[in-house]
This record gives sequence, structure tokens and C-alpha cells, in this order.
Amino acid sequence: MGEKYLRRWGILTDTADIGVYTAEGGAPSLVRAILRRPDGITGFGDARLWSETTRLDLRLAEVANPRRGDRVEIDGEAFLIQGEPVRDRERLVWTVDLRPA
Repeated sequence: MGEKYLRRWGILTDTADIGVYTAEGGAPSLVRAILRRPDGITGFGDARLWSETTRLDLRLAEVANPRRGDRVEIDGEAFLIQGEPVRDRERLVWTVDLRPA
């Protein structure tokens, strides 16, 4: 079931990008990842605020424990993980929020 799930989300296919993941204080490693940039809408009182977000899906098998401050480089762009990573229901993929490095 795990491989079928990863293929459905593109993590094992050509739709995934190859990136360089570097844990804070660790060695860089190549990972497959899907970079997404959805718009975010946040409620603040009666107002709704629009913002650009950058999220990345990483395979748990390649990145066991992503943390705030770890660095990811994809297609010449460098990012830092911000916030707490979230695992999917099947515990195969991490989703992390990013900010420019």
C-alpha cells in the first residue's frame, strides 16, 4: 500500500523534484520532494488575510525527522523549514512550511 500511495502523490515519479536537504548541523543529502506554493487565507477577527505560502512534501524514508531551521535547496532556490512538520495519515510523507533562506 505504501508505494501505491507515494506514486499517487507523485513522490516516486518524475513529477517529484530532486533537492538537497541539510539538517541543521548535518550533512547534505539528495531527496525527492514536491514543492507547492498555494495561497493561504487566514482569519483575523472579521478580516481574511491572503498570503503566499511555500510547502514541501518529503518522503519519510528519506527525511526521518525534519526540524525547524533545516535547509532545503530545489532548482537553485534555498529555503528554511519553519513551523512544525506534519505527517500524512499513512505516515509516509512529511509536509513542511518553508521560508526563503
